[in-house]
Amino acid sequence: MKLESLIEDKYYHIYNRGINGCIIFTNDANKQYFLNLYKKYLSTYVSTFAYCLLSNHFHFVIRIEAEPKLVTQAFSNLFNAYAKAFNKREERTGSLFEKHFKRIELTQEKYLQRLILYVHLNPKMHFGEDFENYSFSSYSSLISKKETLLKREDVLNLFENRENFIDTHQIRNLEIEEKFRLE
Repeated sequence: MKLESLIEDKYYHIYNRGINGCIIFTNDANKQYFLNLYKKYLSTYVSTFAYCLLSNHFHFVIRIEAEPKLVTQAFSNLFNAYAKAFNKREERTGSLFEKHFKRIELTQEKYLQRLILYVHLNPKMHFGEDFENYSFSSYSSLISKKETLLKREDVLNLFENRENFIDTHQIRNLEIEEKFRLE
C-alpha cells in the first residue's frame, strides 16, 4: 500500500495505534513525554490544530509548514525516540506502533471542523470518559486563555467563536450519549 505523500500548506489527520492494538501509553507520564517529543521534533515543521492521546492510539490535526520530507523525518524521529524509551521502561522489545503513521489530507473546511470534534470526543467515544476534563486532548487548551502552541484562533474561527466551539462540542457529546443509551 502506497502512503499518501504529505504536501506543504495542506491539512492532515495524522494518527496511529499500537501494533496489534497494544497499549502505547501506560500512564500520564508516557503521554506527557510523547507530547514533549512532539513539540521537540515537530513544532517548527507543522501547525497543530487539535490532538488527543489515548492508551492505545493518538490523533493530530496539523498543517504542514515545511518541506514534507523534513516533516516525515521529524515524525519518524518522534516515534523512534518514544518507542525506544517506552520499550526500555516497559522492558519490552520490538515494534510499538503499527507500520507507518496514517495520514489523510483534509480538503474541506467542514471536514476539518468535524475532525476536530471527533478528535476531542475520542475519550468519550472509546472509553466513556469526560472529554472536557480529559488531560491529554487539546480541547481545554483551546478554550483557555493560557499560552499554547496550538493554532487557537484559527480553530475557534472555524467554529465562528469560542462559545460556538464549546456549544458544538456539547451538542455532539449529547448525540454520542444518546447513541450509547439506544444501543
